[in-house]
Amino acid sequence: FRGGGRFSDRGGSRGRGAFGGGRFSYGGEGDRGGFRGGGRGFRGGGRGGDRGAKRGTPRGHGVARGGMRGGKKVFIEPHRHEGIFVAKGKEDALVTRNLVTGESVYGEKRISVDDENGAKVEYRVWNPFRSKLAAGIINGLEHIHMRPGSRVLYLGAASGTTVSHVSDLVGPKGVVYAIEFSHRSGRDLLNVAKHRTNIVPIIEDARHPHKYRMLVGMVDCIFADVAQPDQSRIVAVNAEHFLKNGGYAVISVKASCIDSVAAPEVVFAKEVDALRKQQFTPREQVTLEPYERGHAMVTAQYRVQKKSS
Repeated sequence: FRGGGRFSDRGGSRGRGAFGGGRFSYGGEGDRGGFRGGGRGFRGGGRGGDRGAKRGTPRGHGVARGGMRGGKKVFIEPHRHEGIFVAKGKEDALVTRNLVTGESVYGEKRISVDDENGAKVEYRVWNPFRSKLAAGIINGLEHIHMRPGSRVLYLGAASGTTVSHVSDLVGPKGVVYAIEFSHRSGRDLLNVAKHRTNIVPIIEDARHPHKYRMLVGMVDCIFADVAQPDQSRIVAVNAEHFLKNGGYAVISVKASCIDSVAAPEVVFAKEVDALRKQQFTPREQVTLEPYERGHAMVTAQYRVQKKSS
């Protein structure tokens, strides 16, 4: 596809890493902090790893709260996606700068470093076994369509694990409208939002965006993780209400929730076709193995403006 990122089935069982050098070792779903060597290493494949390095990003060394096995000193480097960083030690990790210093959201490890002025800056480890967006980033998404200052509509916010990292990413000048239907998960989401002023928690059904249209403004990006058979329709109806022309959707597709019989690759292709019919132009696709089986991350641009001849 022209005009944007690549659209291909990348990142299979040995997904392409987004970092040059180092190996990433996360312990799996049961390891709340990661770093226990149970995960599989990923080779560097990212481009432009120094992007953002001249923006005053802390590159000092520090100590991981809770400890990182194999040594305590950790160096922070900017990731090619603005607002995301890499903690480099004996084991490398994806991290975001903590918007609320001193607080964890779901038991994740925190890393404190000194910036160039000697001030403490804290980062939170972003475990791809706990977050599909993190898995997509590590498996090679070239564009996530979120950056500091972005306005994001998050469908399927659950208890706020990934939402909290998106909150870190967009920063105080951005906003995350977090939609969650389950009242049980919604309670956890509300607690996360109490400490993060850039999260607007909304306990409502994403199938009915008219019910929260007075709470949500126009957004740059929709992130969807709703795991429903009609997910493409849910994304489309929210895009019609809130997504700016030329904006993007980043969608986590769980094959078994759409068709439990067909092969995942067939389901992914059908979802892409469904998006095309809803005024989206597909841009990228990566699978999320080994972090999530039978999942893919798809990005698509909404109502692409045609160039006048």
